[in-house]
Amino acid sequence: MRITGGIRRGQKLVSWDETGIRPMRDFVRTALFNILGDLLPGACFLDLFCGTGSVGLEALSRDAEACVFIDSSAGACSITRRNLDALGFLDRGKVIQADFAEGIDRLKRRGRTFDLVFAGPPYGKGLAEAALQLLGEERLVAADALVVTEVYKKETVASVYGRLIRIEERIYGDNMLVFYRAEGDNHLVNQPSQIE
Repeated sequence: MRITGGIRRGQKLVSWDETGIRPMRDFVRTALFNILGDLLPGACFLDLFCGTGSVGLEALSRDAEACVFIDSSAGACSITRRNLDALGFLDRGKVIQADFAEGIDRLKRRGRTFDLVFAGPPYGKGLAEAALQLLGEERLVAADALVVTEVYKKETVASVYGRLIRIEERIYGDNMLVFYRAEGDNHLVNQPSQIE
């Protein structure tokens, strides 16, 4: 597993083979970040269910200003911190060991907002829907934010979660990336129903 673009392109990440950890495949991560493109420089990024931290680390490599990583697993948080250190990103990344709902609540109480959010929970447990519902209700998501979740391609997620409106989905093998925007935003996409 390696960083696929930006200033740390090609650098290997510390991985972890504990059961239940499903790092995003490099080709799916590359596709995601090709889509995010110009939205990354200067963005505040939130990586929910971060696992090894590969998605948030990729965002930092591609010039996101900062990233908060949240995972309930102590092991996952430890690996993410090691990767932040190895890549020289400790000053731009913060790791929170917490359930996703607790982590979101902590950030909300601190007045944090994010421009880009990625949620990559374990498949088949309803966690993507639960996270999207919570994100759609909170002001943690900035007015111009894009929220992306990764689910199994046969999973179903709703078109609307509070302030979040689905604008696109892309399938890569068994993985599906579903993109939402904060209600009222009209400059992230050229048309209401798709990402260019």
